[in-house]
Amino acid sequence: MALERNPQAPGDVSAVSAESQSLLRKLLFAAALALPVFILAMGEMIPGRHGRPLLPDPWSPWLQCLLASLTIFIPGRFLLVRAWNSLRHRSLNMFTLTSLGTLAAWGFSTAALLFPHKFPHSSHHGPALYFESAAVITAFVILGQWMESLARQRTGSALAALMRLSAKSAHRLAPDGSESDVPIESVSVGDLLVVRPGETIPVDGSLTNGSSSIDESMLTGEPIPVAKSPGDPVSGGTVNQSGAFVMLASRVGNDTLLARIVALTAEAQRSRAPVQNLADRVSAWFVPAVLLISVLTFFLWLVLAPAPALAMAVSAAVSVLIIACPCALGLATPMSVMTGIGRAAQLGILVRDAAALESAARVNLLLIDKTGTLTEGRPAVTNVVTAPDVTSSQLLADAAALESLSEHPLARAIVQHAATAGISPPPVSAFLSTPGAGVSGTSTNGRQLLAGRRSWLQSLNISIPPELDAAATNAANSPDSIVWFASNHSASGWISIADPLKPSAPAAIAALKSLGISTIMLTGDRPESAAAVARATGISDFRPSLLPEDKLRIIRECQASGSIVAMAGDGINDAPALAAADSSIAMGTGTDAALKSAGLVLVKGDLAALIRAFSLSRATMRNIRQNLAFAFAYNFAGIPLAAGLLYPLTGHLLNPMVAGAAMAFSSVSVMLNALRLRHAGT
Repeated sequence: MALERNPQAPGDVSAVSAESQSLLRKLLFAAALALPVFILAMGEMIPGRHGRPLLPDPWSPWLQCLLASLTIFIPGRFLLVRAWNSLRHRSLNMFTLTSLGTLAAWGFSTAALLFPHKFPHSSHHGPALYFESAAVITAFVILGQWMESLARQRTGSALAALMRLSAKSAHRLAPDGSESDVPIESVSVGDLLVVRPGETIPVDGSLTNGSSSIDESMLTGEPIPVAKSPGDPVSGGTVNQSGAFVMLASRVGNDTLLARIVALTAEAQRSRAPVQNLADRVSAWFVPAVLLISVLTFFLWLVLAPAPALAMAVSAAVSVLIIACPCALGLATPMSVMTGIGRAAQLGILVRDAAALESAARVNLLLIDKTGTLTEGRPAVTNVVTAPDVTSSQLLADAAALESLSEHPLARAIVQHAATAGISPPPVSAFLSTPGAGVSGTSTNGRQLLAGRRSWLQSLNISIPPELDAAATNAANSPDSIVWFASNHSASGWISIADPLKPSAPAAIAALKSLGISTIMLTGDRPESAAAVARATGISDFRPSLLPEDKLRIIRECQASGSIVAMAGDGINDAPALAAADSSIAMGTGTDAALKSAGLVLVKGDLAALIRAFSLSRATMRNIRQNLAFAFAYNFAGIPLAAGLLYPLTGHLLNPMVAGAAMAFSSVSVMLNALRLRHAGT
């Protein structure tokens, strides 16, 4: 069944705002017309009137007819157009029901007014008329549409706030040192830009001169400013707080982190959660079933009701059409998804689609990578050990030549250490990466170079000098990671690298336990290094020395045992495991391969955001279930009441106007409940 949602993208807040203003004008017009109809129809019930109408016959019914007709066919015209389109496209929706109910009430009343002798009289004033029901129902439906547009505007507010972060101009430095202000669209990769205190950083890049602290809360949700010095990356849309600096632009336009967050979030908000299939299955038969119930209600009351049976039959049938609300079912999931994904963007969590949010809510086991996930991912070289016939400079040159082509965090540490030592890596050809094992290539003088795990080198029959072997044995209990190197079938040395633990890691692991999520650390690192990190974080189960296929095997074993598995990682070694997990989480600081494989991305790789991601996903799914439960309960209770279930006890039928108010209330309740997610995940 078609859902009456705005076709514009969620991020198109200006279009949604314009729609809200248009609906408000229609609502005020409809209310101005419907209110007099209601007063005229109910005037005889005003105390002191003693059953006398406000206007004498025949003026009152004809004025009611005029005002109701204007209400239905001028401000309410768009509702009739949508109903007609639903019939034309055979996609029945709430507009089909409300328009049929409104037109039935208006048509019956108009016919009774034109041909009063053809209809039974309900009182001494003549046949029963329902002009006030038709007019007030139209106003209530417009009210519901206006409130829905406001809710959509609120769900898009998080995205709109992100879009407003973008700078409009930048201070560009020319080669001669002169400075000029240019529109943000004119900034190119490689430009040098000046950013002063209090200004928004215009594009992504890195500092080349100066230092400062940067407020990144708008992208990461973390309120504490981050210190930046030359070489550190900065993101467009964040705010420079203290010092002036010069930066080198590396990503501009749609390639910036902010632009990618906006694009990904907008796309995810348009996606469907699997739980939506339940509402769709019900909606497929809901409207036809309501139409059938309305027809049966009409004929049952026509046959069984006391006089005036026709008037009672029309009232009950119209009430059934009006009170049934497929829009509450249709809105239950999308409104929660849109609000939850928008909230995730505020918290520094990118959601690829609604299915990723739903799968994260069911997770009870987290498999987490060590390097770059539990650790900072900013490793530093602690020791360089060479074979007797190899110098440190030669080893570093070979190592940097190979590792400069690798994305692994340890590789970046080696390249940085070589650069600090003033060593420029020579070019390498025939570069090949073997995930989980190492890399290889050929130097300019034809030497075969290898870098990776000791076991991998041994599997290739690389000889290891006794001196190197003895030094490695002495360092076996160190928590540092060790990368081995070889040249022409002989080990040339190894480099040890330390990667500090993320400060948020121990608290995050403890919080996962409180959420009922068990944690297993997976790493390709040595057992000693893995054990040190596990002790520091409070992880009791860890698996060291793993290849990518080992991680994949462990995930499938856990899934086979009944666990709902999430995988969190950042490296290329994690991409296969991320793709196989029930829920995949990548660090935003990681490699492109990991980001493309993940359903959730933590923008700054902070593990506190991991807890927020799980909490928000659970809150979103809980909110969806609440909405669906309310929508189902409302319709299952409301339709029998509208059909007259309580008439034998009360002697009264549900007034169609009350049915219209209940219908509007059901949609608004679902939307208001979804908007509670704007404060979830904290």
